[in-house]
Amino acid sequence: MKRRLYIPILSIFLFSLVHCAETEVVDVNSAQGAFQRGERLAKSERFEEAIAYFQQVKNKFPYSKYAVASELKIANIQFDRERFIEAETDYRLFKEFHPTHPEIDFVTFRLGLSYFNQLPSTIDRDLSIAHKAILYFDEVINSFSESKHVTEAKRYKQEALRKLADKEQYIADFYFIRKKYDSALGRYVDLLQKYPNVGLNKQALYGATISAYRDKNFAAARKYFQKLASTFPDSSERTKAEKELSSGSQ
Repeated sequence: MKRRLYIPILSIFLFSLVHCAETEVVDVNSAQGAFQRGERLAKSERFEEAIAYFQQVKNKFPYSKYAVASELKIANIQFDRERFIEAETDYRLFKEFHPTHPEIDFVTFRLGLSYFNQLPSTIDRDLSIAHKAILYFDEVINSFSESKHVTEAKRYKQEALRKLADKEQYIADFYFIRKKYDSALGRYVDLLQKYPNVGLNKQALYGATISAYRDKNFAAARKYFQKLASTFPDSSERTKAEKELSSGSQ
């Protein structure tokens, strides 16, 4: 009988020990305790409550090491919740007030990514915020060359540049279709000069060649066609441009 009672009593005792360990009480009135509570809540995706505890640490213990850590936790939560405007603000302020923090490369990368993630999905809208994203990606690449975030920073920078280049081509094509060849030429030239490494040179050189030719700017047409022919000799753009220039059509 005693043996039968021993096993369930032992099981209850062990369960109690585990349960107590999991629900260990922390002093949320201390900087460390409030910070730990915030971390636990964040892991459980109780984000508003987590932010409240991190804010408590910042307000009540501004000179504690946990105050700085709480600032970064809040920024990360905003980013993970895809609240990129709030995340951008939080990362920017963190960067301004803690420029020598050990994770400043991460903060700088996340700041660029917060701007990047605010970009519209279509190129016919305002893309000016892409320049801010590129600014911070460049800082990661150039100022934190040993950072593990450099590879991603380069990739996102290239994506941002491609969006801006696509917008430039969109505007150039808009003018071209409407036979405003002088304006189209200016845009195609801008595309070549500002975004030479995004894969649109072939299209830009063709557009510049034909725009200049139809605008009777024959010297410019020859210059851009020669560049097109030497750089992309087997392209369909070179073939089409050569056909129009040799036909004498306008």
